[in-house]
Amino acid sequence: MREDLCTIPINEVFEPRDGCPFCRMRDMLEDRMATYITGAAMMEPDVRIETNRLGFCTPHFNMILSRGSRLSVALILESLLHDVDEELYTDESKLPVKKVLANGERRAKSCFVCENIEKNMLHMFSTVFKVWQTEDDFRRLYAEQTHICLPHYRMVLAAAQKGMNRKVFPAFAEETRRLSQKYMKEVSGDITHFCRMFDYRSQGMDWGNSRDSIERAITFLTSREPTVIPKASEKNR
Repeated sequence: MREDLCTIPINEVFEPRDGCPFCRMRDMLEDRMATYITGAAMMEPDVRIETNRLGFCTPHFNMILSRGSRLSVALILESLLHDVDEELYTDESKLPVKKVLANGERRAKSCFVCENIEKNMLHMFSTVFKVWQTEDDFRRLYAEQTHICLPHYRMVLAAAQKGMNRKVFPAFAEETRRLSQKYMKEVSGDITHFCRMFDYRSQGMDWGNSRDSIERAITFLTSREPTVIPKASEKNR
């Protein structure tokens, strides 16, 4: 595939052929965004206004805390908490409860990183659609991916339906469906095998690829690897 400033990041995402490429795309963008927020952008007024307005979800709070110094995170929180105070704790005579509840609801659903990741992913999707339509090598590379997770299957199809030529969209949608469904059936089979291994009649049988099927199924369904580590007991074989 010919490379330019737009396609180089796409190549980096799809070349590994290991896991959902769109999860890798998101992870790459998240890493860059978390580093950006806690670095030079921390003191940029325009960025601070937006981080104050949108805040962060729990996963992305954890991410910026792991990337930045405690001082950089504290400075971000200082101005964020000031805005929260004004939006939610102002005297009721100045801010009705209805407005307080609306502000609280908005904050519960907003995140600076999530919003920017979605915008950037949609931009990168456009590049994926473009090179898929024009480059044979990339179509082969796309077809060689191990799978596409369920959340990104939906997200990619929705974007492709709007952004791709109507004549080529069906072929792209079918290839994307194949990659997602094939893996879903594989994981589903491993989950079933895992469950059967707890039947006394399965004693001594091979576990196959089922031992990590729970984690793989959750990752497929959510696009995130579970962080809970099961206890080493007989019930969690």
